[in-house]
This record gives sequence, structure tokens and C-alpha cells, in this order.
Amino acid sequence: MATQAEAATSAKAGGKASAQSVVRKSKPATRTPRKAAVVAAAAAAPTFGQLYGLHSVDDPLDLKSSVALVMDQDTNEVLFSKNPQAVLPIASITKLMTALVVVEAGLPLDEKLTITDADKDTEKGTGSRLAIGTTLPRSELMHLALMASENRAAHALGRNYPGGLDAFVAAMNAKARSLGMEDTHYVEPTGLSSRNQSSAKDLAALVKVAHEVPLLREYSTSKAHSVTVGRRQMAFRSTNGLVSSRDWDIGLQKTGFINEAGKCLVMQAQMAGRKLIMVFLDSTGKYARIGDAERIRKWLATNPTAAATSLSKVE
Repeated sequence: MATQAEAATSAKAGGKASAQSVVRKSKPATRTPRKAAVVAAAAAAPTFGQLYGLHSVDDPLDLKSSVALVMDQDTNEVLFSKNPQAVLPIASITKLMTALVVVEAGLPLDEKLTITDADKDTEKGTGSRLAIGTTLPRSELMHLALMASENRAAHALGRNYPGGLDAFVAAMNAKARSLGMEDTHYVEPTGLSSRNQSSAKDLAALVKVAHEVPLLREYSTSKAHSVTVGRRQMAFRSTNGLVSSRDWDIGLQKTGFINEAGKCLVMQAQMAGRKLIMVFLDSTGKYARIGDAERIRKWLATNPTAAATSLSKVE
């Protein structure tokens, strides 16, 4: 019997089953800010995972992510999986591949790149702390892209690749194919597009390779970082609070969020005497992906030799 996760796979190249936002006309003059917020929340489109029914899968840890995978980094043994074959938007987890391609291209990290109008977000209309005209070394842009998930930084990295943005996206997809990431497709370097899609098993392969690069480990796990812009210092913080937790030994991480993807998180971490790779996609709730990671940590702490658990949505 075909699984719902397998049905999700058909959406990987082009997002054919894309979610559409429903926007209702409102009367601002007669609504309080709180009521307006409630209306906006009600009108928000479901995530792809919700559309596919992936959240209907019950799991013993009561994870809020519709897709999850926990794998031993050294042996590739899967300790926990939930809808691991489902192909979903991955949001800013995209930036992990962006950084990997930049590093492997051997581009000079001290070369100064300038943020231009071309780096503005035309996909979602989000803003950025990096104003147009900001000039920073390639290394600093990569640091901000990985640690603080700066979209303009990631876009500038792709735009300044030899051959331009199209060549960069082609290199991203070529690297994915070389890693056997058959469920993965990229259309841009930031993750703002819902057409950037992958599966948990593919992302685990990406994390494993990215963890071999010292610079990606360092930048992605920074708690905070300041850059000099003109005459002033700008401070940025990690989008993942777990890097500051004494309970965690994180070697590499990346968060992500767009409405279509929900909250996402990938990490390499040591726990229960093992090096583990964890993937959480389409988590519902502001802190749900962090909560899911904590549930996995506590589960492994009490069940260090737990047998593999695999769950998937069945129609």
C-alpha cells in the first residue's frame, strides 16, 4: 500500500502540490490588533506536511515534527524515524548546502562582497539587518548565513559564485546528486522558496558530509558573532538556543522556517556515548523543534541501546 510520504515525494521537483495562502479582506478600522492577529493566524496556509496528513502519525515520543530521523553518524544505524521518505520544503536548512558549495569551490574567504538590491527577498518580502551597500568578507557572510540564517548573506554568496546565481544553484544540485540525495532539489540559495525540498534521509547525508568541514562546524555552532559595518559593530545571535545549553554537545546545526515548511532543524551532536545526526522537519509551534530534540535526548539517555523505531503515514 502506498504511503502518504511516498505521495509527498512527487512534489519534490517544482512543488506541484504547493500550499496556497488564503488572504481574506479585513476591516482594519473595526478590528483590534488582537482580533486581526487571530484572523491572520486562521488564514495562514497549512504546511506541506499538514496537507499530506503526516501529522496524523502517532509516535511514542509524541514529537511535534511530522518528519524525524535519528541516525548514528559512524554506523549509519537509524535509531528513530518518522516519515523519513517524505519530501518537504526545507527552508533555511538550504543554507547548509550553500555554505558547503562555497567552501568546496575554494573561493577566497577574505574577498569582500557587497549586498545589493539583487539580494532583497522577493519571495517572501522579509527584511534584513544587512542594508543595501553593506560590504563584508565572504567568510563573514557565510558565518551569518549559518549562525543567524541571514538571507541576504546567503543570496550574496550564491550571486558572487563564478557564473552567477544560476551556476551556483546548478552546483548545489550537482553536489546533492553526488551525495546520493535523490529526493533533493534546490532553486535558490536561501531557503525562502518552498521549491527547495528534501527528505530526512537526504538531509542526514548532507549533515554527515558538512560535519567533516571544520569551518562549517565552527560557524554553525557559534553562539553569537559581531561584524564591522562601516564604523559600527553589529551583533548577531544563533537561531538555535541549544548551542548555548550545557546539556548539548553540538558539532553542527542549522535551523529553518517558512510557512510551507514549518519549523525545521538538523544537528550533529554527541550523546549517550554516540555521535548522532538528527533531522526534524515540519514541526508545529514556536519552540516545538527544540522540544522534539530534547525529547530525543532524554529518550536516548534512558534507553541508550533502544531498538530502532520507524513510523510512517499509511493511507
